Amino acid sequence: MEEEIKALKARVEAVRKKYGITREIKIVAATKTVPAEKINLLPSFGITAAGENRVQELMEKYDKVKGLEWHFIGVLQTNKVKYIIDKVALIHSVDRRSLADEIDRQAAKHNLVSDVLIEINIGKEPSKSGVFAEDAPALMDYVAAKSNVKLRGVMSVFPPDAPDEMYKELASLSKIATDRYGADIVSAGMSGDYEKAIRFGANLIRPGSAIFGKRIYNQKNI
Repeated sequence: MEEEIKALKARVEAVRKKYGITREIKIVAATKTVPAEKINLLPSFGITAAGENRVQELMEKYDKVKGLEWHFIGVLQTNKVKYIIDKVALIHSVDRRSLADEIDRQAAKHNLVSDVLIEINIGKEPSKSGVFAEDAPALMDYVAAKSNVKLRGVMSVFPPDAPDEMYKELASLSKIATDRYGADIVSAGMSGDYEKAIRFGANLIRPGSAIFGKRIYNQKNI
């Protein structure tokens, strides 16, 4: 894992140098199916944030993992917000008003303001969650009006071999969030496309297999 992380960081720096990028790139390790003992090694290699896709898996690992901030990066069911609201630093996957309402409600119960991203389905893929690009600005306005939710930016999962135009579209939507509400996060890029995502504006990437190697999924993990 140490060598994989070194290689990942080297590639990130190479992209920054090639395109003259001065912004810092935050690495959030996607830890789906990865055991807690392995996740606990991340800080020693300079990675201080982990992202989970499933509420149950996050809850199982939460007390076993130390020295990391948790992000929630998967589809979030409204009825499960209450389990993670006080445990995650950032929710990446707000894609509907009802979810924003529940995050606001649960955050208020804990007297906190929850940082969130709007998830955008740039490729309009039926198999993926996320609001369509044309509907994203209205959802940004709705989320930003909440008292216990803070809009921090946008997130997307790109289709395989997505054209440059899709990355540019996310960048344009990010600018709207920044200009209107001071948002500062573009969460995009996984193990297969983080270099391209950084090139087009991402400042937070979510690699998994590039850190942990290829993972074997079963029905329980999906």
